[in-house]
Amino acid sequence: MSSRRIRLGVQVQPQHAPYPKIRDTVRELEDLGVDILFNWDHFFPLSGEPDGLHFEAWTELASWAELTSRVEFGTLVNCNSYRNPDLQADMARTLDHISAHSGGAGRFIFGTGSGWFERDYDEYGYEFGTAGQRLDALAEALPRIEARWAKLNPAPTRKIPVLIGGGGEKKTLRIVAQHADIWHSFTAPDDLPRKLGILREHGEAVGRDVSEIEISNELRSHDEAGADALLEHGVTLFTLGISGPEYDLAPVKRWLAWRDKQN
Repeated sequence: MSSRRIRLGVQVQPQHAPYPKIRDTVRELEDLGVDILFNWDHFFPLSGEPDGLHFEAWTELASWAELTSRVEFGTLVNCNSYRNPDLQADMARTLDHISAHSGGAGRFIFGTGSGWFERDYDEYGYEFGTAGQRLDALAEALPRIEARWAKLNPAPTRKIPVLIGGGGEKKTLRIVAQHADIWHSFTAPDDLPRKLGILREHGEAVGRDVSEIEISNELRSHDEAGADALLEHGVTLFTLGISGPEYDLAPVKRWLAWRDKQN
């Protein structure tokens, strides 16, 4: 079991709710004590009414940076296809500074992935291509993002943590080994040791000690026993998605109690 503190991240899905409801939910979640707030980077709802209310991720996060004072925040996850890599770096640096209240360090986490929701691509005019092509594009983008962070004036307030989502064994986990501070997936507890073994192999190939990477997983299909099993295999960041229009916080409170018991 890892010696890291157990953290809970809540994904406030930007769908089916007016923005004032999202804003109030973000404030309440910070007050409840969650560690990280996430949204997602899509242009349409992923559940419920396909053409329901929905908001864009990055502009929403600028509001969250001002609304909050303690929690880290980011996308779970950004779609690399939708924005030029250097622009992504600049946007991330700007959010980092907006969230650095009272002269402290910023709180933005750069969560990213290769993209998968074809409707986003089709309706917004992006080329969908293949999963392999999208992963190759992510692999090409991350060095550019890191290089742009080193050039920007002012520089980021801290090393912006990079979270990479996905469980692909040949390409995604290699990208994780090269660039990630956090690896997020939906891997089942009984398969996690095998995946982590593959991640270690990629780390050896690229000269990285992957034990420094925080392991993240989603709680939506788990009870406490399932979460305990993930914890036993090294997961320390647990995420939970909640959707509009109401944003039920009862599950959040349940998992906060579980988190506090572990810590």
